[in-house]
Amino acid sequence: MKGRKFIAKPSLWTKLTVAAGNMRGAPTLAEAAMWEQLRNRRFNRLKFRRQHPIDRFVVDFFCPEKALVIEIDGPIHNKTIAEDKEREEILTAHGLKVLRFPNENVLQNMAGVLRTLEMALKA
Repeated sequence: MKGRKFIAKPSLWTKLTVAAGNMRGAPTLAEAAMWEQLRNRRFNRLKFRRQHPIDRFVVDFFCPEKALVIEIDGPIHNKTIAEDKEREEILTAHGLKVLRFPNENVLQNMAGVLRTLEMALKA
C-alpha cells in the first residue's frame, strides 16, 4: 500500500487540497479530540493524516500504512446516508477500509473508539 496514490483529476485536486487545508484549520470538537489521539504516531506508532484528499473526497483521517480511513460523523450525516454509502463504496473500491464513528462516541467514549480501531487494525 505504501506509495499508492488516490489522486483526483488535476482540476479537482487543487480544489480538494484547498478545502482540506481549510478543514484542518477548523476541526469539529470530535475531530480535534480524535486528532489528539492519532497525531505524532501516538496510536500504535502509525502515521495518520487529517483532512486528506482521496479520489474526489476529503476524508477525516487516513493511515496510508494500513489503508485505513476514519470518518467522524456529525449530525449532518443523518441526512446524507445515501451519499455516505456511495463515498464508502468508492473508497472501498480503492482497497481502503473505512471506519465511521459518530461525534458522540468520540467525545463521550474515546476509549471504546480506540478499542474498536485497535480491533479493526488486527483484522
